[in-house]
Amino acid sequence: MLDSGLIFASDSRTHAGVDNFASFCKMSLFERAGDRVIVLLSSGNLAGTQAVISLLKQRGAKDCTPNLWSAESMFDAALLVSDAMRDVDRRDGQHLADSDVGFNASFILGGQITGEPPRLFRIYAEGNFIEAGQETPYLQTGETKYGKPIIDWVITRSTSLNDAAKCVLVSFDSTMRSNLSVGMPIDLLCYKRDSFEVGMQRRFDVGNAYFADLGRQWSEGTREVFRQLPSLDWAVP
Repeated sequence: MLDSGLIFASDSRTHAGVDNFASFCKMSLFERAGDRVIVLLSSGNLAGTQAVISLLKQRGAKDCTPNLWSAESMFDAALLVSDAMRDVDRRDGQHLADSDVGFNASFILGGQITGEPPRLFRIYAEGNFIEAGQETPYLQTGETKYGKPIIDWVITRSTSLNDAAKCVLVSFDSTMRSNLSVGMPIDLLCYKRDSFEVGMQRRFDVGNAYFADLGRQWSEGTREVFRQLPSLDWAVP
């Protein structure tokens, strides 16, 4: 979450073991131009996340109240996602527990509704959630550790949207080098503060020239900086 807007990114890989990989989009967009942009990123059990998203869409389509189209704030939207998660857990939880599987689904929710600034939340599998703030402007879910350092080094609230988008892509490139459970395509969405519409959205498929060049230059630059670091003087205690 930046002073100038929000950047969202997600990979598309799901797996049920090392020999059962598949691709599913993990980014959902609820957009009404001039009024609201709400983005939902999912991770965890695919059946659980799909059920939650379908429930949110069904409730919105039937004009049930409350729903994501009638929510008056992003906090209200986070509560609605939480409620949907707990509804799915109530239906499936015992059946999953009987198979020694828990309801393991979590979400990143962010966006802007007219009348308030952009906001960003991480919603845990239990349905409780936290909100990003000045000191911690970004949130991750799923496989987070490999791509986290580059975000920690680069991102502040004053980082530009273009630099943040570039940083997020490098973060995914670093993660994919170390973890097979994360894979392309990468979905990227950039929301400009107070625009109330999504103007920039891209999908990076396997072989994308820009993404490949970005990863190559990051790798070469990192090695070059490493070579310039002073060598250890073993004689100095």
